[in-house]
Formats: sequence, C-alpha cells, structure tokens
Amino acid sequence: MTDKNSTVDQPSGPTPLSKSEAHARANEAQVHAASYRLAALDSDFLLGDSMRGVRFLLEYAKAEEALRNWSVRSTIVVFGSARVRENGPGPQAYWYEQARQFGYIASKRGGALCDEEGARYNVIATGGGPGVMEAANRGAMEAGAPSIGFNITLPHEQEPNAYSTPDLTFRFHYFAMRKMHLAMRAKALVVFPGGFGTLDELFEILTLTQTGKAPAIPTILFDKAYWTSVINFEALIEQGMIAPHDTRLFEFADDAEEAWRKLISLGLGVSGQLDQRQDDKPNLV
Repeated sequence: MTDKNSTVDQPSGPTPLSKSEAHARANEAQVHAASYRLAALDSDFLLGDSMRGVRFLLEYAKAEEALRNWSVRSTIVVFGSARVRENGPGPQAYWYEQARQFGYIASKRGGALCDEEGARYNVIATGGGPGVMEAANRGAMEAGAPSIGFNITLPHEQEPNAYSTPDLTFRFHYFAMRKMHLAMRAKALVVFPGGFGTLDELFEILTLTQTGKAPAIPTILFDKAYWTSVINFEALIEQGMIAPHDTRLFEFADDAEEAWRKLISLGLGVSGQLDQRQDDKPNLV
C-alpha cells in the first residue's frame, strides 16, 4: 500500500517535444542555411564576386542621395597632396595656406552658401584626406559653407579630415566611383602640387575634356614653377604626344586670389550668374 504523502515516481527519459518544437528542430538546418538569409542582410552574398556591380551602384546611389538632399548643384574640385603640412618644410606651408584661402574665397563668392531657392553651387569638393584636401575643406568651413570629402579606403587607412561637412563625408571602396563623383558635378578644377594620386586625377579630367567625354571646365594648376618642373608640357608637344592647343585646357596661378580670378575669366558661373542649363545637371562622365 502506498503512503499517500509519498512522491509518485516520474517516468525517466527526455520530455516529449510539442508539435511546434518538433517542427522547429526538424527544419533547423534549413533556417540556418546561408541561402535562407534575406539577400539584403546577407553580407557574405553582398560582398561576393557576383554582386560587384550592385556594390558599385550602391556607392553611386548613397553619395548621390546625400548630395541631392543638400541641394548641391555643382562643385569646385580641389586636388593636391595628402603629404602637405600646415607647418611643413619648403613651400608646403604656403601651399596649405593658399588652399585654405581658396576654399574660403570660393565658398564665400561662388554660391555654396545657398541662393534664394536654397540651391548650392560651386561647393568645395576634395578627396577628404589630410594636406591640401584638409586645407580646402577648412577654408570652406571657415566661410560657413558646407564642403565635400570623397574619401577612399586604402591599405593604410585614410581617415577623413576634421573640416569636411559630416553629412557630406563619404567613403568609397572603388576608385572609379569616387572619380565619377568628383567629376560629375565639377564646374571647375584647382590642382595644387601633388604626387601620383594628384597626377592621376588631373590627367583623368584633362583626358575627359580632350576627348570630348565631358564638357571643358576651367582648370587651374597652382604654382607654375612646380608644375613646369615635374611635367614638361613643351616636350609632349615636340614629340607629338599632345597638340599645341591642348595646353589651353588649363592655366597657372600662384595665389588663391589669382586662381579665383582666372576661374571667373575662364567662364565659371557664380551665384546670380549661373547658366541653369549647365549647373542643374551633372557632367556626363
């Protein structure tokens, strides 16, 4: 006879699963399979070879949306070395200060502070890094205007300078898409002394103009002594590599005010004097 106060022995072994639990266990492999992930949330898929074109499109669209939100109609692109320092040796301090002054002048006078309809023209755009890029972004900030930093991911990580507008500070993986964004709204180009990267950007813009793939834009090479010492333009003509008139695609300037005056004389439109047919549309590149 069993004591009514004693505990009844429970059956040993695992607790039976409910139907829903049994179903969950049955399809566990399917639920956790890579193929079951939402495509938009699957980083392995998005970063794979087959999605390179999509990633290229994403880099275009993200920057494009932000620039439109800020009503940026056109830019003045400033190229130059990341190695230039504000207190650097030789002419570096002068180059830095002149790039800073140019960023200030162009932002104050060019339309980056908005017109009566809220559009922004001739906004300073750089590669977003240190050196000359930092100086031009800094001048724009000191003028109270926004400026753009088109950064690139490099093996030795480039960090954005502290002066580009945060909402307009971008990072690209693809050089090609970064170049496209630098070129497509550019209505003028000012190129300070630099090395391989600066030469690459300069000659790409000149080639687009020379070949008619993009409209000609006023282009200034800053510091004539530097540029004529590192590139023998006359030798290119003498050897038949370029035509004599190709050297008319650019002019030289030795200070920020001269650079601005020459841009205006070469046809750069400023606020109140803009050709809407040109400045409401990006350059086709």
